[in-house]
Amino acid sequence: MSNPLEITDSGPIRTWTINLPAIGNAITGKDVIAAFETAVDAANIDTEIRAVILTGQGKIFSAGGNVKEMADKASIFGLDALDQRYAYVDSIQRIPRALGRLEVPLIAAVNGAAIGAGCDVAMMCDIRIASERASFAESFVQLGLIPGDGGTWFLQRAAGYERAAEMTLTGDRIDAATALQWGLVSRVVPHDDLLSTAHELAERIAKNPSHALRMAKRLLQESRTGSLETTLAMAAAMQPLAHRDPEHEQRIAKWKSR
Repeated sequence: MSNPLEITDSGPIRTWTINLPAIGNAITGKDVIAAFETAVDAANIDTEIRAVILTGQGKIFSAGGNVKEMADKASIFGLDALDQRYAYVDSIQRIPRALGRLEVPLIAAVNGAAIGAGCDVAMMCDIRIASERASFAESFVQLGLIPGDGGTWFLQRAAGYERAAEMTLTGDRIDAATALQWGLVSRVVPHDDLLSTAHELAERIAKNPSHALRMAKRLLQESRTGSLETTLAMAAAMQPLAHRDPEHEQRIAKWKSR
């Protein structure tokens, strides 16, 4: 079996490509879940990496769960209800936990359909750029399921409660233009320009000092649910570290010499 998550580097920019096109880049298999965790840990310890792009191989970003396994009662889908509860924690729910601890900015380059858990993984990214061929669906209810991977938490933070409720309770698919209007993505680009656009954005991010980027991302994440006082306290603790970063001193020296 090929690597379920191909990793390539271009200077300080790393690209993760979900490489399971034969099963719609499904992300519920043990191998791909472990691959995400390993990829996050590797990016975190490599301070030369300043941005990561996530995309899918082929025509689909990710179809989410492996529906054939569900139909065949294979893998965790054959367990009884009590065991399956813990199996969810030890399988698909490991992905949001892993991406939640990724220190560098994560850009989703959504190249096609992002369905169910695939939609949710896109929402777990910091920034989303969509191909004009992309589509999004929080489709769980159409199979008699609920978002088991944190989708209800991530989706409404991207689109607001009402839009998230409409997507979650109908399961209907929306196209890229609607995703842009609803705030799920920051821009829609021609399909052939998707990766180059994502790389251009990643390059603009990667020009900035590594430690400042990582701290700024953490502050953004914590600010989603924390109070103003907590945010201010974190900023006060982080800023002295930034002031003592050699990259900061180099930037200040360059500014003074203009």
